[in-house]
Amino acid sequence: MLSKLGACSRSQAEQWVRDGRVSLDGRVVRDPHYPTLIDRQQIAVDGQAVKAAERVYVMFNKPRGLVVSAVDEHGRQTVYTALASAGLPWLGPVGRLDKASEGLLLLSNDTVWAAGITDPVTHLDKTYHVQVAGQPDAAILAAMLAGISEAGDFLRARRVQLLRAGEKNAWLEVVLDEGRNRHIRRLLAALGFDVLRLIRVAIGPLALGELAKGEWRQLSADEVRALDARG
Repeated sequence: MLSKLGACSRSQAEQWVRDGRVSLDGRVVRDPHYPTLIDRQQIAVDGQAVKAAERVYVMFNKPRGLVVSAVDEHGRQTVYTALASAGLPWLGPVGRLDKASEGLLLLSNDTVWAAGITDPVTHLDKTYHVQVAGQPDAAILAAMLAGISEAGDFLRARRVQLLRAGEKNAWLEVVLDEGRNRHIRRLLAALGFDVLRLIRVAIGPLALGELAKGEWRQLSADEVRALDARG
């Protein structure tokens, strides 16, 4: 419920409860799974009543090298480091981009909306521009569409096309309707190609557009509705 109210992530809420910082109707509760009726009971953290936060929806052009995590055990720079001076409330990442990947990352404190976007059942298209070493031919593109089994996962692209090719590398546009860990990198590696750059340029109908690297902006109401799995 703390997460649904937009106060924090589920993992943060669980830690707060276990640390004895959370009370329900004035009584400290240390069980994170204790049944709670938000319309009948008052939740407080450190004695301060928790009310539903204003919903915030942000798109961020993630630079390469940032970790999508609130805290990194290795001390690496995170997306929250980049957004520290933005004056935003707590926001959770909507899906992931690995450290070496770039481009469109959504963040929000509306966890229900976020869950609808990341739910595999929705099969929301995610579009990537991928630079690879070498020159993939039509047979390689067909193999990406057919899919391969790798480490217990079946990896495939929903759509793929060659954008441009040079002497030593090429750019592909790859569309996924599901996303396993390092999906595109593993798929291409299995077919003999190293990924040099990987940039997410769209999630569903929402395109990264002209947003500069390292910059962010809030989504419009129409953009939020366009990604809402609840219709």
